[in-house]
Amino acid sequence: MDKSMQERSILEHLLHRDRLIVAIGTAAVVALAWAYLAAGAGMDTEMMADMPDMAPMPWTPFYGALLFVMWWVMMVAMMAPSAVPTVLLYATVKRRQDTPSRAAIDSWIFLAGYLVTWAGFSLAAVLVQTAFERFGLLSMAMASTSAILGGGVLVAAGLYQFTPLKQACLRYCESPLLFLSRHWRPGTRGAFRMGLRHGSYCVGCCWFLMVLLFVGGVMNLAWIIGIALYVAAEKLLPFGQRLSYAAGALLILSGTIVVARAM
Repeated sequence: MDKSMQERSILEHLLHRDRLIVAIGTAAVVALAWAYLAAGAGMDTEMMADMPDMAPMPWTPFYGALLFVMWWVMMVAMMAPSAVPTVLLYATVKRRQDTPSRAAIDSWIFLAGYLVTWAGFSLAAVLVQTAFERFGLLSMAMASTSAILGGGVLVAAGLYQFTPLKQACLRYCESPLLFLSRHWRPGTRGAFRMGLRHGSYCVGCCWFLMVLLFVGGVMNLAWIIGIALYVAAEKLLPFGQRLSYAAGALLILSGTIVVARAM
């Protein structure tokens, strides 16, 4: 067997491992996102820790872009892992319809659509953060300086856990088979549209949980990890709905205590 035939054989072998490629690639993206967050996401975290009560940095276009990148990378780190089961199931179904290489490419396009949806959420989060900063409601550590605001966010997030919208979105997020069976679209454009739709369900499911970052601190790594682990448990464990209700009750209780102590 000559060199060109060996190389072709190796390439074909790799292409038939499309799901493994997607899984490893996604893990690498998530690892890089967490490394960026751990390094401070372009922010001076030492200064934030030393002077948490200082006023936030003045807003500039560069600062706004930095905030957007920070939020989007944070969403990639927190949300991409829980999307992996849906992406891999999509790759499995796609492989039966098309070539392994096409299945791998469309799986990445599906994931891209998913992450674009979270980019939209990140832009909204930057606008909310900018408003909070202008009203003096955030510290240098990007945490709420108002107990009333923090407690109110906790209560509101808890109440959202019981809404029909939350439960409807959670149902599609925790069941890849249900989502793919109801929203399948053929072709590469269909893969991107499906990723956008799946992302919209996940935003609908988890956006209020992400708002909790303003309570504990947007760059508080322990807070970020805690929310990410909870989101993964809610979506991936078989008792996700009961966990959602339990978390809602706990959030309402915690927020009520915070507000009561502030009054």
